[in-house]
Formats: sequence, structure tokens, C-alpha cells
Amino acid sequence: MVRWREETLKDQKPRMDEDHRETTEGDPEKSILKEENLDNNDMASPEKILALEAELAQAKVKADEHYDHLLRLQADFDNFRKRSQKEKAELIKYASERIVGELLPVLDNFERAANAAKVNPDFAAFSQGVDMILRQLQTALSKEGLKAMDAVGQPFDPNLHEAVLRVASEEHPENTVVEELQKGYYLKEKVLRPCMVKVSN
Repeated sequence: MVRWREETLKDQKPRMDEDHRETTEGDPEKSILKEENLDNNDMASPEKILALEAELAQAKVKADEHYDHLLRLQADFDNFRKRSQKEKAELIKYASERIVGELLPVLDNFERAANAAKVNPDFAAFSQGVDMILRQLQTALSKEGLKAMDAVGQPFDPNLHEAVLRVASEEHPENTVVEELQKGYYLKEKVLRPCMVKVSN
């Protein structure tokens, strides 16, 4: 019985090998996989390991270079941000420097007029001096974009005028500015201060 089983297996084994050979020879994918496995075995050779180690070393060097470059960029950006903040603070602190410089001669003239009035109380000369200083002040402010509003005779506009009183008027139509109590000003195109006015009923 045992002998019969062994003979049967001997007969089947060559047939199985032949079947396996036929299936691998007939299937190109299996033969490619077999070749790749052989190549993988070759990759374990010392030359291949040395080549991979050299590639790894080069990759590490490049990674270190990129990391150093990133650190330098971060430091540069941080310095730029700090410098910008400092410049902005300086700009805000001394924003009025130019206009104050323009007004210094006006201040000087006011001081001279006040001192002259103490020494020589001539009202006409004092009045003339104050008039000149006023024109100097108006010129300095107009250079900065200050412009007075013309309100009298204009229709009332709540964006430009602040109505303090309403009065009856036969000369002006209803809802018209009849008198200016305090001047209004533009700074360039922006309303800096509205006019304080009387408006007709």
C-alpha cells in the first residue's frame, strides 16, 4: 500500500513540475516578477549599498542647505518686520513735524507782535501786524490742504453744516444758510469741521 502511494506520487511530481513550467513560461508577468526578484537579490551587493549610502549623504547635505536657507529667510523676515514696526512708530510720532515747522514763523510773529504792543500801545499798528500774521497762518495751512467753506446762501446740508438756530428770513428761501457762526473747513477733499450756522425757516 505504501509502495503504491510513493509510485503514484513519483508519477505526479514530474507532471506538476511540467505544469508549473508551462504556466510560468506562458505568463510573461510571472517571468518578469521572477527577474525582478533576481535583481533585488543583486541589489544587496556591497556596490549597491555604497551607492545608496552616497545618495543618502548627498540628500542629507541638500536638506541641511535648504534648512539653513529657511532659517536665514526667517531671520531676514523677522528683522524686516521689526524694522517696519519701528519706522511706523517713528512716522506716527513725528507725523505733525512738517506742519509744526510751517507754523513756527507764525508763532515767532505773534510773539513779536505781543512784545511790540507792550512797548508801543499803538492800536492801528498792532491791528495791522495781527492782520499780516493771520494771512501768514492761512497761507501755511492752505499749503497743507486746508480750505474754508462758503456756507452763507447755500442750501442746508447736514454733511457740511451744523444748524444751531432756525430763523425767519424774507431774503432767503426755506432751509437755506443765512448766517455763519463758526467757519467750517475741508482738509483736501475731507470735511475737517462742519460750519456752525443759522438756517432759514
